[in-house]
Amino acid sequence: MALERQVRMKIAGKRDLEKDKEAQYWVEEVLGEKFPAGVLYEDALRDGLILCKLINKLEPGAVAKINTSGGQFKMMENINLFQQAIKRYGVPDLDVFQTVDLYEKKDIAQVTSTIFALGRACYKHPEFKGPFLGPKPADECKRNFTEEQLNAGQAIIGLQAGTNKGASQAGQNIGAGRKIILGK
Repeated sequence: MALERQVRMKIAGKRDLEKDKEAQYWVEEVLGEKFPAGVLYEDALRDGLILCKLINKLEPGAVAKINTSGGQFKMMENINLFQQAIKRYGVPDLDVFQTVDLYEKKDIAQVTSTIFALGRACYKHPEFKGPFLGPKPADECKRNFTEEQLNAGQAIIGLQAGTNKGASQAGQNIGAGRKIILGK
């Protein structure tokens, strides 16, 4: 039991309530509607309805059928549909939370991280006009070198190749010198 408690405390320590609020605000801005009053952030997201509405707002028709009623299985299916849709939208697989992280409230910090990853993926879609969440991802800076430029680099001898312009380590003494005592 002690190990389980330590794991829970470590996961809870990763959670940043300010990031949760920022993610909630972004979701509300994109959807144009507020989270239910008096309901915690993780409880509002738990059934997957808000998440499915969010991805459908970003990419219409991404989740064809959202389950609004039914048991636990239907709500978990909403979460799975959301996860599949955001992967198609451009969120890397590594950034997507596990279903139990949200449904069983095991790692809400990872859920918030996924929402931030979705916000970053929006930058790659010119049809989306904002608001954006998180920093803009860096664009690829591809360089094209000519054959002449590539060959010119082969004539240069780097410092690791053995030249250091006459400098040496001769006379360098770090720490105490080795003392050899004969006759003992």
